[in-house]
Amino acid sequence: MHDDMPCPSVHVTAREYRLSVNRIHYKEQFMAIERTFSIIKPNAVAQNVIGEIERRFEQAGLTIIAMKMLKLTREEAEGFYAEHKGKPFFAGLIDFMTSGPMIVQVLEGENAIHHNRELMGATDPAKAAPGTIRADFGSHEQVSANAVHGSDSPISAAREIRYFFTEDELFPH
Repeated sequence: MHDDMPCPSVHVTAREYRLSVNRIHYKEQFMAIERTFSIIKPNAVAQNVIGEIERRFEQAGLTIIAMKMLKLTREEAEGFYAEHKGKPFFAGLIDFMTSGPMIVQVLEGENAIHHNRELMGATDPAKAAPGTIRADFGSHEQVSANAVHGSDSPISAAREIRYFFTEDELFPH
């Protein structure tokens, strides 16, 4: 507003002000807009269920703000999964993740990490709740072929997003 224009004022009690501020903090804390990283793995791409998985993300209120289809090289897969190097499943995971094309994407929405993890279900498709992505599309014989990957924390999400995308490739809404 211009300095010479009268400014409308609203009178509120201290209690009303505290309630209003508390609502804002509640929204910031419990309804935080965040980003998460997601992979639709080679087995799900081969099953031709990309559209169904994307539909589930969007129906849950998640927005796709970046997406690529690619086939990882062995070096890229080893770099992405470096934290698992030396574990018994590492070689099989790398073989699987380089076996065919996959979708890497960034999802955005309120509590995106939590919502995405609920949609995915338990890591082992055999233990995932019915109706979750992993229960419906994951392999019950090979845990790494569980159809999807999703970040487990804001720190992981930031690292995983940076591994595949530049800031210029993200298109937030």
